[in-house]
Amino acid sequence: LVWLETPANPTWGVCCVRTFAEASHRRPGTTVVVDSTASTPVLTRPLSLGADIVMHSATKYLNGHSDVLAGALVCSEKFARGDVWKRVRAGRRMGGAVLGPWDAWLLQRGMRTLFVRVRQQCASAMEIASRLSEHPSVTVLYPGLPSHPHHDVAAAQMEGGFGGMLSVRIAGGRAAAVGFAARLRVFRLATSLGGVESLAEHRASIEGGDSPVPDDLVRLSVGIESAGDLVADLWQAADGAAAEA
Repeated sequence: LVWLETPANPTWGVCCVRTFAEASHRRPGTTVVVDSTASTPVLTRPLSLGADIVMHSATKYLNGHSDVLAGALVCSEKFARGDVWKRVRAGRRMGGAVLGPWDAWLLQRGMRTLFVRVRQQCASAMEIASRLSEHPSVTVLYPGLPSHPHHDVAAAQMEGGFGGMLSVRIAGGRAAAVGFAARLRVFRLATSLGGVESLAEHRASIEGGDSPVPDDLVRLSVGIESAGDLVADLWQAADGAAAEA
């Protein structure tokens, strides 16, 4: 089993799905699974790039309103005829992992606006990343920026945008990052992503002392609010954190 996540939360590294799939399938029986939650089907379609299974946390962008817990596994037509997929379906049926009717209705409602929401979130995230990268106390992690180490891969693989997720690293370490998050007024502090409201999270605090996430990093999920308002909110928080560093 080869498991990929692209873009990878929370540093938003991007891997070439086609390259990994071709290399992995040289070994018979290898299954390639891609977690494409952050990219959504709007921007990346891993099955067309050679993946066998695609996973989505449908709680996030597919629903888009932060009021459903759901997940989805989608496989290629070829993989659907194999034993592994039959076992997956049997496990789902026997374990009762079936979405309730109300949750299914809410998810369907959210998916009707998926393309509109993602396009807006991508455009706002790109504007935020470009503007905030000019702040002397902030380092922006976003694959849409040419400075990102995987920008070329993202530009070739993602269609129509680079996603609505980015992270910022705040000069001054953990205390400055926590202070930055606390000063936000338009962004809400919450552990989720992909909804219509913009959210911020100091990930290392959530995961605890063993977290591999840098403690100066704040993850941002861009909603559908005015990009100008979001930039202003982040800028004033960065100014405040810098003043106390």
